[in-house]
Amino acid sequence: MTLGRDRLNWETDGRNWPNRSASQFVKTNACDWHVQIAGPDTAPMILLLHGTGASSHSWRHLLPLLSTRFRVVAPDLPGHGFTRPRGPTDLSLPGMVRALTELLSGLDRCPAVILGHSAGAAIAVTLAASKASAVPRHVIGINGAYLPIRGNALFSPLAKALFANPFSASMFSLMSRATPLGGNLLTATGSPIDEEGRAIYRMLLASPAHVRGALGMMAAWDLSRFDATLQRLPFPMTLIAAKDDPMVPIENSSHAARQAPGSRLVLTDTGGHLLHECRPADIVRWLDEAIGNERPNGADAA
Repeated sequence: MTLGRDRLNWETDGRNWPNRSASQFVKTNACDWHVQIAGPDTAPMILLLHGTGASSHSWRHLLPLLSTRFRVVAPDLPGHGFTRPRGPTDLSLPGMVRALTELLSGLDRCPAVILGHSAGAAIAVTLAASKASAVPRHVIGINGAYLPIRGNALFSPLAKALFANPFSASMFSLMSRATPLGGNLLTATGSPIDEEGRAIYRMLLASPAHVRGALGMMAAWDLSRFDATLQRLPFPMTLIAAKDDPMVPIENSSHAARQAPGSRLVLTDTGGHLLHECRPADIVRWLDEAIGNERPNGADAA
């Protein structure tokens, strides 16, 4: 990314984007979306939702594996990556759901499966439980963030203050370019991802607009009543969690499994927070088990 530029540019920064041929740009009232779409048009849709601070590149290994039998739709969330809000944007959980509902309406498709990672898993649950959207058949969360962040009484005001300060995102991005900050954040995920993924995360963190989107999402996040949303799910979900995730404790997934009756909890020993980026084949296997109903309710160890 060019020093001093606020936003990512598709023609330069996106030149080597993973699965670039699948990328499309879609306009809605809320956003100019960057969304990757692949797979047979007549196949059931699977919607992939990344977490805070990530982008559609997070699904780079899963998209080719899933697009042989699904119509894969993987957007950059509002304020993230190459998706640009068209004016003031509500980056809260309900706001994200409204924006995604508008996107899906524009695509004239309803997902059969929603697969979300971290905060994207909370969005997936809320979208599936929303009366404003068509109900999918399956929701699958990977290291889902379903509980309020520990120390939220401190974190939320801090995130709001950082988001409100127009210099915070620029300073963070400058530090990411000039110091080991970006690499240290990736190490903190506990996931041994490939160099392609690491390079894209460094590029994203060097973009002030992307950092503002991530800070705005964190500042607006409120999971204090999320249990009620889990209880409204019209079907059991599948929750996949890595025991060595240092960012989102597995209690998030085990708690959510108790709240959504009949849901399946899959625990694995290794993979860290970015489990889907370093063990994509295992994610596909667990997904196949979930949608094929080849399992009893309860908890599995993997």
